[in-house]
Amino acid sequence: MDKIALTAGALYIIVLLRAGGTFAVGWLAGAGARRSRFAGRISSEKFGRAERAIQRWGAPVVAVSFLTVGFQTAANFLAGSMRMPLPRYLPALFVGGAAWAMVYATAGLGALEVLGRLFAEQTALGVSAVAVLLLAVCGVVVYRRRRAVPSSADAVTDEA
Repeated sequence: MDKIALTAGALYIIVLLRAGGTFAVGWLAGAGARRSRFAGRISSEKFGRAERAIQRWGAPVVAVSFLTVGFQTAANFLAGSMRMPLPRYLPALFVGGAAWAMVYATAGLGALEVLGRLFAEQTALGVSAVAVLLLAVCGVVVYRRRRAVPSSADAVTDEA
């Protein structure tokens, strides 16, 4: 249990610094955009309504974003760029960060323990499992890249 508490504590500090830093960068980017050539677009009534909604209701979104993959950074950056007040943001950061740290501390340590046992007891099976996992990840990356790049036949059709 001490291992989980120590890991969760370290992860909690990491997530507070990372997410808080992302919020700060978003805040600075929003301030810069408000002084740039985009200031006219940002000052529209539609943008103002969106900004007020995020300032008021964005805290639950920020807190839940810590339980997602790939949305956490965007939610923290957006909260900063839309100037979510710190009294609303900080509780969401503390609660969401704690949930994130606990999930990764327990599930992460559990996965590492299973892999450690697998390698210690059945090394060949452990190496095979890691190889299959790496091949699957590589396959997904190649598949996505091929889908994203238009083929030469598509390029000829578009030019005609």
